[in-house]
Amino acid sequence: MATDFDPKETGFSRETLLEAIRLGQGRFSKREIARALNLTADQKPFLKTALRMLENERAIHREGRKGWALSDTLPDVAVVEIHDRDPDGELLARLTKPGAPQARIRLAPGEGKGDKGGPALGIGDRALVRLEEDGEGGWEARLIRQLGQSAHTILCVLHKDGGRPRLQPVDRKSRHELVPMRGEAEKARDGDLVLCRMAKADRRGGPKPANIIEVIGSANAPGAGSIIALHAHGIPTEFGEEEFRQVEQVKPATRANREDLRSIPLITIDPDDAKDHDDAVWAAPDDDADNKGGWIVIVAIADVAAYVTPDSPLDRGALKRGNSVYLPDRVVPMLPERLSNDLCSLRENEDRPCLAVRMVFDKFGNKRGHRFVRGWMRSAAKLSYTQAQAAIDGNPDDKTGPLLEPVLKPLWAAYGALSRARDARQPLHIDSPERKVRVGEDGRILSIETRDRFDAHRLIEECMIQANVCAAETLEKARLTLIYRVHDAPSAEKVQALSDYLDTIGLKWAKGETPRTERFNRLLDQVQGTDNQATVNEVVLRTQMQAVYSTGNLGHFGLNLRRYAHFTSPIRRYADLTVHRALIRAGNLGKDGQTDAEASQLEAIAEDITAAERRAMAAERDAVDRYVALYLSEHVGGEFAGRITGVTRFGTFVRLDETGADGLVPISQLGYERFHHDEAAHALVGERSGDTFRLGMPVKVRIAEAAPVTGGLLLEMVTPPEEGKPPRHRGRGGRGRSGPPRGRGGGAGRSAGKKGPKRGKKGKRK
Repeated sequence: MATDFDPKETGFSRETLLEAIRLGQGRFSKREIARALNLTADQKPFLKTALRMLENERAIHREGRKGWALSDTLPDVAVVEIHDRDPDGELLARLTKPGAPQARIRLAPGEGKGDKGGPALGIGDRALVRLEEDGEGGWEARLIRQLGQSAHTILCVLHKDGGRPRLQPVDRKSRHELVPMRGEAEKARDGDLVLCRMAKADRRGGPKPANIIEVIGSANAPGAGSIIALHAHGIPTEFGEEEFRQVEQVKPATRANREDLRSIPLITIDPDDAKDHDDAVWAAPDDDADNKGGWIVIVAIADVAAYVTPDSPLDRGALKRGNSVYLPDRVVPMLPERLSNDLCSLRENEDRPCLAVRMVFDKFGNKRGHRFVRGWMRSAAKLSYTQAQAAIDGNPDDKTGPLLEPVLKPLWAAYGALSRARDARQPLHIDSPERKVRVGEDGRILSIETRDRFDAHRLIEECMIQANVCAAETLEKARLTLIYRVHDAPSAEKVQALSDYLDTIGLKWAKGETPRTERFNRLLDQVQGTDNQATVNEVVLRTQMQAVYSTGNLGHFGLNLRRYAHFTSPIRRYADLTVHRALIRAGNLGKDGQTDAEASQLEAIAEDITAAERRAMAAERDAVDRYVALYLSEHVGGEFAGRITGVTRFGTFVRLDETGADGLVPISQLGYERFHHDEAAHALVGERSGDTFRLGMPVKVRIAEAAPVTGGLLLEMVTPPEEGKPPRHRGRGGRGRSGPPRGRGGGAGRSAGKKGPKRGKKGKRK
């Protein structure tokens, strides 16, 4: 039967069938659709085939157990998952039902704060929402209730300072305090961190009651910021008895059936404070006459698979954690210390088992071939990035001096070739400085600084990237299921948002232009050294999709690679451990490789470890925010330079130059007049004056409040807005205040001193 149905034969056309489905709004079953079309008994058999064809075309989808709905429409009420933020920081959601249509869904303003008394919504949370079209081709979601809250625990600080005890959630987006049930406050002291569970309330209105189920300790104790972050995000921090029992029984691996690599001076290069060392490198000129000027590079990785076998207690625990979590004052490891810091760590001058890849490159950095071996190595030296870079720059120390000619210079020369191939490949070059919070033993912050990046970092990074590519290629050739690290190209919606922003600063992104890494790089080069550099970097970064783990290969857009798998960090990432096992199976390198059972579970494992990675990233970010807020709490009232990094309907986010801290300037603090949100321009615009606070604008702000418990910073704008043109029509959707901002004697510059328009009778403007 053709796609366009013959009404004489079937009793319906394609258009009339789609119209019947539309009228059903997802509630019509096949029988009800037939009734709506007045089909005869002879015509009904055609309906089943027609529905299947439309479903294959994705013109329709199943709704509920028996209903059908058009794929370009959404139900009035649906379950969604928060999966991202748009360039302005607004929460984005998607339908959770398999096969549901893809549509742009944005939470309505204020909906992200969550249920009263409950935590605010964040990426990964699920909720029941009511959907309405927003008039711009997308949908707006209004919260009905958060899902899974019946068993949800909330981390709070107990306050007993006069009056009735209260519980303040540590989630900075939760605005509603709780009250402990009768007798619960006696379980803890004033200022203690407590884990609470919502209790049933017999009355309406007022604070929600809660039971205290665990007392964690003082909120003012050293390390409280990390403790809060770990508990708030549900990071597993303890190893089970079975794991400890197994790790105590582990015997060191032996050299049996391994290639002896001890004569090769492999070295580790890591951060100054690294506790475990899971990768080592070595390079030398290729003596093959057919590869003149070429290089041999070996990357050796700790052989974790020799100790953590499939479906063992250690394996199940590692999968539950998914990865190690790195906080300013501690590391929550994926594996017990005896493995992560001892047996699996490539310690200096100690024999260790490894899985290594020997790669051959030509003089231009193009890979000619590779092979994996299960090896037995001895690290010739443990170096820091700073040490290695200083040696290359002409300042070797006692350790790096003897290594300079035989080890370090060949590594740098090989990196020179690899970097030429990388430059030709054009991976995405986003300048995104990383904050480093240094914490003393007493829990006090020593400094907040930006991590330096040397060629030593880039050398190790490029060697690891090439090893990861080799792993994916080998497993594809062996036709084994594997977990890829995939990074999809930016969505059309995100690229359009970038294009709209570029228009506001006089730059262009051609309509319909395919997003490619080299195109993004040209844009970033175009703004290099200009006032727009930081902002364009930020917007380009927000345009990118998030990388995930998947058994389906979508390639890696950011690295501009067709296939890529994580292989180089099995001590701290479970994904890498699965790849190691698959390589062992592919190369017949031992009996502890990938099993059929594990291969069948990899798709589910990929989803689990992606969620674990998101969880870890959120905890790491929150811990840093709390430490920075603690540091800045001693500077309340001080003024700091920064830059606007986010513009929303409720205010602007400002990143401070000195610390990298992000704080909110509420829209009510911007001046006398009302400001409305210009989404395309990423700006807040004065309704009368046209004066503007825009994304990327350098500003000076005053710290109004720094809350170490929540990690929140509340700022006041000191810099006046940029002068604009008064709009012809009054803007919509803005919120502001008619009086001066709180905490300041005057308004924010030019717009603050203007008088509002006079009103006549009934408030009409004159």
